[in-house]
Amino acid sequence: MKELVTYIVTRLVDHPDDVEVSEISGERTTVFELRVNDEDLGKVIGRGGKTAKAIRTVLGAASVSAERRVLLEIVN
Repeated sequence: MKELVTYIVTRLVDHPDDVEVSEISGERTTVFELRVNDEDLGKVIGRGGKTAKAIRTVLGAASVSAERRVLLEIVN
């Protein structure tokens, strides 16, 4: 899943080398913390949060087979 987040976000941003994804695993939940360059923050969030919501939807669909709850936090 971490690779999926990294793949999607690096294709969206202008500074792909600055993309950092850290994974925090709990008992039934996994939280991915995403850090990007300040200039790319708007591209990852999107107008009205639509891009971030789309990324979260893809993660949710991918997590069904893993039977885990997956959360994405955009941290800067």
